[in-house]
Amino acid sequence: MLEVMPRELTHPDLEAVTLAKVLSALGDPVRLHVMNIIADGNEHTRQDFNVQLAQSTFSHHIKVLRDAGLLLQRMEGTRCYVSLRDEARDRFAAVLDSVLATDRAERVK
Repeated sequence: MLEVMPRELTHPDLEAVTLAKVLSALGDPVRLHVMNIIADGNEHTRQDFNVQLAQSTFSHHIKVLRDAGLLLQRMEGTRCYVSLRDEARDRFAAVLDSVLATDRAERVK
């Protein structure tokens, strides 16, 4: 019997992540929506985001945020959990607070 190894997700070293990469990752409405939800500090699954996207498109957005060092992603069985990366919150606090607050204010208008 062939044993399937679990897929291991990689997260970048935050020292190698540039501000430009973070800002680029935040430059999409879907990714801003994801970040506003995970900013609560909890883990979330796909269903928590309520976006009308194909799974592959949503996965791409999650990967962009992960590659920018902004979120942690972990697999548990077939479920994927994402949360805000504590180190990213610390390193990019001013940027995240400002961008997410501005996004929330624009949605209210």
